[in-house]
Amino acid sequence: MNLSPNNPIGIFDSGVGGLTVASAIHHLLPGEQIIYYGDTAHLPYGDKSKETIIYYSEKITEFLLEKDCKIIVIACNTASSNAYENIVKLVGSRALVINVIDPVVDYIQHHLSSQNIGVIGTKGTINSKSYQNKINNLNKNITVSSLATPLLVPMIEEGFIFDDISNAIIRNYLSRPELQNIQSLVLGCTHYPIIQNQIKKYYNFKVNVLDSAKIVAGFLRNELNAHQLASTHIQGVNHFLVSDYTDYFNAISNMFFEGEINLEKDNIWN
Repeated sequence: MNLSPNNPIGIFDSGVGGLTVASAIHHLLPGEQIIYYGDTAHLPYGDKSKETIIYYSEKITEFLLEKDCKIIVIACNTASSNAYENIVKLVGSRALVINVIDPVVDYIQHHLSSQNIGVIGTKGTINSKSYQNKINNLNKNITVSSLATPLLVPMIEEGFIFDDISNAIIRNYLSRPELQNIQSLVLGCTHYPIIQNQIKKYYNFKVNVLDSAKIVAGFLRNELNAHQLASTHIQGVNHFLVSDYTDYFNAISNMFFEGEINLEKDNIWN
């Protein structure tokens, strides 16, 4: 692996959700340059087949490798649970690769042992049982209850947040039997931190809602330090690319990153 600390960090997701991870990384590691790719032309990934998710993920990864990214962050739980091993094989020694599931599982193992943990995510993530299997492989004393919440991603992507519609959908999901008596909740989709305040409010702030974006950012910092790839000084301008331009993506990206950002359309499937 012949990488430079001055190379950028590559991050991808199906849409705006990965911006929560990109923002956490930017605030923790302000000297790092970020290249973000949101595959808005194909969202949501949660209802796609495993083969399709792998295809999209590999194509975007190759694109980020062409940009000389030193690490690939799969900022999508669905892609992390279905395509991570494929991406690792594809990348080989050309870059580091991290997903957004393993850092959270590691955090739970060290900080939340013997708890009842709830997990919400897309159908693709929940059906893969990635969180449940990985948590229980490390600690049999942790009870994991999972629930697919497929309406949340399109709801967020369409801009239905902080209103009666989103509150009704959130309340419908969180009141399900699967999530009763939980002590902590894993937001198993990088879109969900956008509505985490509504989720916390539903529980009257009595359930520990994990900030997975901050956990992933901390994990990434440790990986860069371990491989001596942390930036030694402030790098270039961050780049945000999408496969299909949407006004909402632009609005959300400016909400997470202070000031105007240059949003570029680059449909790598053309």
